[in-house]
Amino acid sequence: MTEIRSLGLNGVFEIVPKKFGDDRGFFSETYNSKILKEAGIDLTFVQDNHSYSAAKGVLRGLHYQLPDMAQDKLVRVIKGAILDVAVDIRKSSPTYGQWISLEVSAEKWNQILVPKGFAHGFVTLVPDTEVIYKVTELYSPAHDRSIRFDDPQIGIEWPLPASELQLSAKDSAAPFLAAAETFE
Repeated sequence: MTEIRSLGLNGVFEIVPKKFGDDRGFFSETYNSKILKEAGIDLTFVQDNHSYSAAKGVLRGLHYQLPDMAQDKLVRVIKGAILDVAVDIRKSSPTYGQWISLEVSAEKWNQILVPKGFAHGFVTLVPDTEVIYKVTELYSPAHDRSIRFDDPQIGIEWPLPASELQLSAKDSAAPFLAAAETFE
């Protein structure tokens, strides 16, 4: 049976699908809408994304889309490992600005559900890491936003020093939370 557990911030869950294996390999049902609905998670995914990072220390994030194109994300790793981070960016939330992290890996066979209203990012913990994630809204460049990974107001504890991280130009230039467009 699939395990679903809350990670402490409203709507952020770890999901661990059951894996059946023998000497030939394994089988796993990595997504089942009925099981999630029974757990109170009723989402319709419309797009799958696949990211590959060649090196350890590749940081992607913190990303989100504004309403009306905000995305819930169901993230899993099919090769390698990441430290996945979700930051509550809902100004009306009692946990605004708080973050949660989870190691997600092919070995652990776990997933993280990051709901709308959260900025999302991850850093690769090993080279040759592949991440697949489902989203509930299509990508919209007009709604796409990001927040600095090293914002002192948030205080994320990344597993590597900033000097060892590889970021895109977009992520390096992202605004701090105080200056970012977020959710009400």
